[in-house]
Amino acid sequence: MTWARFGWMLASVCGLGLWAQHNNPDLVDIPEEGPWVVRAYYADKSQLQSLAGDREPWLVDEAAGFAVVAVRDAVDYDALIGRGFLLEVDLDRTGALRGPRVALKGQTSGIPGFPCYPTVEETFDIAAGLAADYPDLARWIDIGDSWEKINGPGPGYDLMVLALGNQTTPGPKPKLFAMTSMHAREYTPAPLATRFAQHLIDGYGMDADATWLLDHHEIHLLLQANPDGRKRAEAGDSWRKNANNLHCANSDDRGVDLNRNFPFMWNCCGGSSGLACSEVYRGPAAASEPETQAVQNYLRSIFADQRGPDLGDPAPEDATGVYLDIHSFSELVLWPYGFNATSAPNGVALQTLGRKLAFFNGYRPEKSSVSFNVDGASDDFAYGDLGVAAYTFELGTSFFQSCAQFESRIWPDNLPALMYAAKAARAPYLDPAGPDARDVSFDVAVVSAGDVATLTATIDDTRYNNANGVEPSQNIAAVEYYLGAPPWSPGGAPPALPLEPVDGAFDEPVEVAAAQVDTAGLTVGRHLVFVRGQDADGNWGPVSAAFLQVELSLANALTLWPDQATVLDLIPLINRAAPSLDSQKSAATRLLVD
Repeated sequence: MTWARFGWMLASVCGLGLWAQHNNPDLVDIPEEGPWVVRAYYADKSQLQSLAGDREPWLVDEAAGFAVVAVRDAVDYDALIGRGFLLEVDLDRTGALRGPRVALKGQTSGIPGFPCYPTVEETFDIAAGLAADYPDLARWIDIGDSWEKINGPGPGYDLMVLALGNQTTPGPKPKLFAMTSMHAREYTPAPLATRFAQHLIDGYGMDADATWLLDHHEIHLLLQANPDGRKRAEAGDSWRKNANNLHCANSDDRGVDLNRNFPFMWNCCGGSSGLACSEVYRGPAAASEPETQAVQNYLRSIFADQRGPDLGDPAPEDATGVYLDIHSFSELVLWPYGFNATSAPNGVALQTLGRKLAFFNGYRPEKSSVSFNVDGASDDFAYGDLGVAAYTFELGTSFFQSCAQFESRIWPDNLPALMYAAKAARAPYLDPAGPDARDVSFDVAVVSAGDVATLTATIDDTRYNNANGVEPSQNIAAVEYYLGAPPWSPGGAPPALPLEPVDGAFDEPVEVAAAQVDTAGLTVGRHLVFVRGQDADGNWGPVSAAFLQVELSLANALTLWPDQATVLDLIPLINRAAPSLDSQKSAATRLLVD
């Protein structure tokens, strides 16, 4: 009898849980040798915390009272039973954990079996290509080396940041930093951030929000935070840590958990392990790993230190910057502190932005330590060391999420969350309390110079995820727009112009507002128009934008020609005004005669 069968029989007899699906004692389909993925049922949070001290729960279902964890072998399985956990094998996740990576028929790129997920090398090629093709908007920056690049035996990798922002517009500019795939087996974060970069670059000059974000903010993306480990995970290994071979050497359990290695509150509170073969091994010292050092040094180079040295010192309300550490899975938006139940001094504001981000992706918003403590984590470092508003996203429902799920849920759900995080970077402790300006648009695609266009926007103070407490909403009090430059323009903001409530009064938390925009005096071409709203508590929300395209009409072009309009200006106007060949000739003849 194998240990696996004996363990199941013992668990069944003692009422400690079942291995088989649907309580079926037939174990034919259950692997007799580890590893397995199990649901570990716990009695209280202290028991769950003891679990988190030696391994990472894949997810925690507090309502059902279990955590999903990996079990290495029969000894590990029996040890968990000895600690009082009731165990049940998750057959689907066990199969995914053990399955090899096999390329699909005809697949020529991407992780084998997952063509939507670029490999490390393909990710680097995409990012380097953006920097080469759009040098004014993208830079590809080497911030350090992976463990294997320094120590071998493999070639290892550079740690590379894709920095996005229009270098021709003046700064300083608020910054969003997002780091992805620090844990190698988490497939979805790196392609999400890569797609986000492509979306911003492709949208520049086409999408108003993408355009102003790149003109007035910066977005820094560390797409592969653990490339040595990621390369192993691409082959199907459930690799989490980096590739440091000094700890649990020459095994598949070697390395350091980078998200337990940051110096802020390192090894403080039972949220990591000192055992080298543990998947949450924190390393021999704080920031011992070259990957951790590269990240912390880069963060300190782009963010000012905005918080005092004491644990209870808040960052100022007008602090700038947002930090995202994007992982999978569990469908969560988390914020500091995570090392224990201590409230962060900016906790209320962190919660407000967290609930806002969770509105967009539909994930559960909560403080990081709600389920279990994590010490030495990167988001606690970003906030604790620098005062940056810091968050962790846990994407989706699987480490090896299918491409169908990525395309239909992960990408479309999280793009608006990333866009909002980039907007909020200007004032993350203030703007999220204010209303959103959404559906900003003009009634015409092109307006003739001197004519009036109608600007409309919906101003919404209700867009929070209230799955875990209720974020207060207020009535809308005011809406304003700015022509050509934002309210913070370093050259001086243009005048704020009002939008009025369409229904006659600002007396609801969601209002449609409108304004008649007179284009007299505006130059021909495209203008950015920025809109923001204020609630009854005085909170202004972040701006959203729309393009206003102003063109000459044939009538005013003829009036201006030849002083201000050229023949080249007139040709498309004549074509539009006189579409038939004969009428074009007639119009041209009249023009030349005049």
